[in-house]
Amino acid sequence: MNMNLYGHDGQWLMIDCGVSFNEPVQQTDVHKAEIVCADPSFISQQKERLAGIVITHAHEDHVGALPFLWRRFKCPVYTTAFTAEILRRKLAQVGLSGKVPIIEVAQHESVNIGVFQVKWLALTHSVPEPFAMTVTTPVGRIFHTGDWKIDHKPITGEGFASGPFKALAKENILAMVCDSTNALREGYSASETDCYSGLLARIEREKNRVVVGCFSSNVARLIALGRVAKATGRYLALIGRSLTNMVSAARVTGHWPEDLPLIDAAHLGYLPREEVLAVVTGSQGEPRATLSRLAADNGFDLSVEADDLVIFSAMRIPGNETAIDGLIRQFQARKIRTLQAHETEETIHVSGHPCRGELSDMYQWIQPEIAIPVHGEPEHLDANAQVAKQSYVPAQLVGRNGDLYQLSPSVRVYRQAVKAGRLALERH
Repeated sequence: MNMNLYGHDGQWLMIDCGVSFNEPVQQTDVHKAEIVCADPSFISQQKERLAGIVITHAHEDHVGALPFLWRRFKCPVYTTAFTAEILRRKLAQVGLSGKVPIIEVAQHESVNIGVFQVKWLALTHSVPEPFAMTVTTPVGRIFHTGDWKIDHKPITGEGFASGPFKALAKENILAMVCDSTNALREGYSASETDCYSGLLARIEREKNRVVVGCFSSNVARLIALGRVAKATGRYLALIGRSLTNMVSAARVTGHWPEDLPLIDAAHLGYLPREEVLAVVTGSQGEPRATLSRLAADNGFDLSVEADDLVIFSAMRIPGNETAIDGLIRQFQARKIRTLQAHETEETIHVSGHPCRGELSDMYQWIQPEIAIPVHGEPEHLDANAQVAKQSYVPAQLVGRNGDLYQLSPSVRVYRQAVKAGRLALERH
């Protein structure tokens, strides 16, 4: 549930404003809230100093809280076209359609937001238009990665280009604030094209229905499955409001290939089993999502039977293992086969985040004075800092939510300088 604040000369810039799902509000809570975000009270109490909000990309953990929280900030939002389309749809759901000033920016564009100059740099991830950015002030320049990986053959968008990042080495980057999600993994993350090949190899052998559970925001995976359907003579349907909304936004902004048709999910029941490929929500065992309804045999548009295959084309997010395992037991009790990424050598899921090899490359290209790992649990942050040290970054600052990093004129961390709690936006 990302929410980052950069401060200089009495002004603040927020980068990302996201949510998390099925989380406790307090660590001691037994019950979980359905949607949770970071407590913004520190900045909402001084909102006149908030110059603007920048959104790096359209994943829920980076943009999902903004419709709920914007009334507390009432400042402009800066992002690119696809993310802006997703955000507008979310704002319409909470009665803010047309009320939030959204400024669309393009790759390599620089925008002055108060005392901050922000420049957008394209990279690769699992959603259209993911961006890193530099944040420049009179006393230093920060490089904020957002979510990223090195993917030379992505399904959507251009392949990763290292040139713009190597060029930053000449710009005296003071600090690199970097994604730590896969910092415990050696090597490099696989490409979305590798995932397409793995899914194709698996699905073309199947003789019955195939249902794929994945994250609705992974547009690259949805396009890959559309290509798989086309290559295997199946009809592709999406079941789940968030899936259809995401594809609609991709169409509007030119990110969905025109040669990949979709059928209405209501038509699935009339097709032979071997012609069905359905993509559904609920890969994390969410009780109200489509996969849970299919497991309980009360799906609206589709039923699955013995010997059909359910593929989990998503990671097991830590904390969701019990829910996922319960879902799988339900399917298996009905003799419906399931397949998770760790159960096969075929690539049926790839991460959108950098492993240690990619982190090392980026640190060596950027050559920052300071590494600030973010976006991970404490062990991920520590592992990211270790990579930075091995990549000859002079200083590594590892902190926790609520810590204040002073980067100029001297460098230090004020521990727990800001109250950093959680808010429940929706409860079960």
